Amino acid sequence: PDRARHRHRFTLTVAAAFASIAVVIPCYRVKEQVLAVIADIGAEVQRIYVVDDACPQATGRFVREQCRDARLTVIIHDRNRGVGAAVVSGYRAALADGADVIVKIDGDGQMDPACLPQIAGPVAAGVADYAKGNRFYDFELLDEMPRLRLVGNAIVSLVSKIASGYWDVMDPTNGYTAVHRAALQRLPLDKLDSRYFFESDMLFRLYTIRAVVQDVPLPSRYRGEPSSLSLPRAALAFPVKYARATVKRIFYAYFLRDFNAGTLLLVLGGVLAGAGAAFGAWEWHRSIVSGVPTTSGTVMLAALPVLAGLQLLLSALQFDIQNVPRIPLQQLDAQRALPRGVAAEVTRRSA
Repeated sequence: PDRARHRHRFTLTVAAAFASIAVVIPCYRVKEQVLAVIADIGAEVQRIYVVDDACPQATGRFVREQCRDARLTVIIHDRNRGVGAAVVSGYRAALADGADVIVKIDGDGQMDPACLPQIAGPVAAGVADYAKGNRFYDFELLDEMPRLRLVGNAIVSLVSKIASGYWDVMDPTNGYTAVHRAALQRLPLDKLDSRYFFESDMLFRLYTIRAVVQDVPLPSRYRGEPSSLSLPRAALAFPVKYARATVKRIFYAYFLRDFNAGTLLLVLGGVLAGAGAAFGAWEWHRSIVSGVPTTSGTVMLAALPVLAGLQLLLSALQFDIQNVPRIPLQQLDAQRALPRGVAAEVTRRSA
């Protein structure tokens, strides 16, 4: 593990020669843990933004008085806006200061700052636009996770795959993330969810701009810290938000911004399955009212469109799974910045 950690640090050190790295720490009731988190952040980070979301413990003022780290900037909200809004405030400040890679770490100590090179590495190296922790990658990494949380996160991961379109990532609620400025500058930061749906909403928004997302296997530390998340409220709000994100994503990806094979499969599959089901329901109702049994031919006439439509919808699902973004936005920006002839040669070789 130590050798792997040093290797990741070396990779990030090389990439950091060309990238400015910042850390955003949203704070709410983390006064006892946040100083230790800041102290563990390595020298590869140039800027640290602590965002006090109107914390009743006055964490921001406490950090400003007790921490002497020259990289530190403290942002204090005049009212509680939510963890998502706190992260966005940090993002805006980091972008204004010219940061290229922005890492988000919670202030409660559950995210090990020593793992920062692993999270920031793919983004700093240009492999991904957004990297996030994944506690499900290795079974041994799940030992410390409470079993109820494990089951809940597994269910949320499946729902998030459908809503976000990133079928190759897990653990969507993991808040240990890194993002490149090329992606942040394209995102509607003012529209991101301001509360605990922030990470899931971030994935949905990243898909709409075709950003590349990569999972990074990471453990989490559970020390019994109290959570401000209301489970009953989340159970009521999250399904509606996931459903809305799913509809928006499909509309953006297959009807508004592009027409492709997935569009054709969705439309034909939906029309055939819907028409067959409607015809079958009408014939069933007519048979009940009249008392005349429906013929086998009529049953087949209703069943065949339904079966064909379901097959087309399954093909649309397969197309969607393969339609995950593959080319990082920062690479596209770099190619656009090259002279025309050089850019054409890079595109030809990459193809």
